[in-house]
Amino acid sequence: MLKIIIPTAMLLPLTFCSPRKHLWTNITAYSLLIAAASLQWLTPTYYPNKNLSSWAAVDQISSPLLVLSCWLLPLMMMASQNHLEQEPTIRKRIFITTVLLAQPFILIAFSASELMLFYIAFEATLIPTLILITRWGSQPERLTAGIYLLFYTLASSLPLLIAILHLQNQIGSLLFTLLKLTHPTMTSSWTSLATGLALLLAFMVKAPLYGLHLWLPKAHVEAPIAGSMLLAALLLKLGGYGIMRVTVLVSPSLNNLHYPFITMALWGALMTSTICLRQIDLKSLIAYSSVSHMGLVVAATMIQTQWAFSGAMMLMISHGLTSSMLFCLANTNYERTHSRILLLTRGMQPLLPLMATWWLLANLTNMALPPTTNLMAELTITIALFNWSSLTIVLTGAAILLTTSYTLYMLTMTQRGAIPSHMTSIQNSSTREHLLMALHVIPMALLILKPELISGIPM
Repeated sequence: MLKIIIPTAMLLPLTFCSPRKHLWTNITAYSLLIAAASLQWLTPTYYPNKNLSSWAAVDQISSPLLVLSCWLLPLMMMASQNHLEQEPTIRKRIFITTVLLAQPFILIAFSASELMLFYIAFEATLIPTLILITRWGSQPERLTAGIYLLFYTLASSLPLLIAILHLQNQIGSLLFTLLKLTHPTMTSSWTSLATGLALLLAFMVKAPLYGLHLWLPKAHVEAPIAGSMLLAALLLKLGGYGIMRVTVLVSPSLNNLHYPFITMALWGALMTSTICLRQIDLKSLIAYSSVSHMGLVVAATMIQTQWAFSGAMMLMISHGLTSSMLFCLANTNYERTHSRILLLTRGMQPLLPLMATWWLLANLTNMALPPTTNLMAELTITIALFNWSSLTIVLTGAAILLTTSYTLYMLTMTQRGAIPSHMTSIQNSSTREHLLMALHVIPMALLILKPELISGIPM
């Protein structure tokens, strides 16, 4: 674990020691090397906890998410270059430092074998994200978005801290392996119900569950491209990962805690898909689609079967790559047209034909077309939900149908139609942008060939 965390931390001094002209090259190249080194975690194993130490352990649930977080760091660097082109060098260094600061905390959160360490790392990721949104966002509303993010997360995290301290008092240890063995909250008393709710609430806000999601579209729309990628691809996954870890301890099915959460998650997947159909802002549309996809993840994790966990795991990884790619594409449009309004940026296909190919690929994966891992994940979750209750097929079916509708709407609005009169000249797409898109598509294509790497099931 340390052989990835220490090199990641050493990128911080590199940021300030690199000469100005080699700054982006050095950071991107070294973070790509770290991403390549992290691929060792993907070897499927029968052991529940590989490399178990007193503070970290890597298992089938955390290894795909750890590799995803290492893989997305160089991509965030590549995506941000154009955005910071005009900034002074010291500001570029501070920006890179802010993005890099989030990375060790994310790695610790995904690999922590102790609940309190997980909580500290989970909360610490909030600070760099908040700085990214409030300092490098483009619109004046970024401060409102930052306040929303801060208060939603803090209000839900305080009960989690109290519940963790309560567990420590009851058992005397917060190691995940010990907590699984003891099952302290198995009784159906009011305290166990309150503890269960407190443990789940923070992750439901982070995931986000429909009804607790209002901070997300605001934060996404106001964040710079690196902030959007960080939020969509990694921080939402912390919510899903936390639910997976905690449901084993809470057993929500014992005191019927899972009913309201599954209902809200599936209803939310349906509602946010319909909201997407009437969005005029491109980034807002992609942000709401994230809420819809994560709704399926929340519903699956609450059922707690092997199939459901497997589907949730695959959907989290697939969605991490897909939504990150969609935000990158939206950013390339924004950098050229300086507008996110769909009506003002349509007809891009004749102007940037190769970019239109990436748009098509990203949208096809978003609507879960075969043979993508998104399809495999959505089918697995649908089957697991149907097995739990046959009525859920109505909600999941409608949500999947609407997902296809708004994805096609997004594709046709951005690529087809008459070119608006104000778009007289447009900057050509660069090699950097095509490489960025390729680095999103290649893992998606390769994972189709060996989906058990991310399914959480040792093969």
